[in-house]
Amino acid sequence: MTSKTKKSKNKSKDNSKAIPKPKVEIAGLWLRFAAMFYDGFLLTAVWFLITGAMVIINNGEELPLWFSSYLLFPILIAVTLFFNVWFWTHGGQSLGMRAWRIKIVDLSGEPITTQSGAKRWAFSIISLAALGAGYFWMLFDKEKRTWHDRWSDTCVVHIPKK
Repeated sequence: MTSKTKKSKNKSKDNSKAIPKPKVEIAGLWLRFAAMFYDGFLLTAVWFLITGAMVIINNGEELPLWFSSYLLFPILIAVTLFFNVWFWTHGGQSLGMRAWRIKIVDLSGEPITTQSGAKRWAFSIISLAALGAGYFWMLFDKEKRTWHDRWSDTCVVHIPKK
């Protein structure tokens, strides 16, 4: 086989895999923080409702420390996980993300799965716990992706005005 034949075979392979992708704009760090801030207000309201319901169940008395530590706190964490993953897998946007026109998608531009949403949420906690280093990483990343974007094979895109 000649080198010319090899090149033509390689070209045909490359062309079959080349799927044109629309140009998308990755959402910036400050848009992400703004959306998180908005969602924080909504989540705080949900946490107050849950905590208030627990106090009512406890006849209006202060919740015991063991109850708060071993039952209430895990419930609030689970609600936060559910809140984020549900919104991300049902339209790709939480309410804060809708306000700022950003959306989470997988690397092919499709909606994310529940598994990748849960993975993304767990890794975002790590990104935040590292003093935000996982978020600020996107300022130096060629693809403008955070640690949790990379670990969950997702990205946050900016939706242009119509």
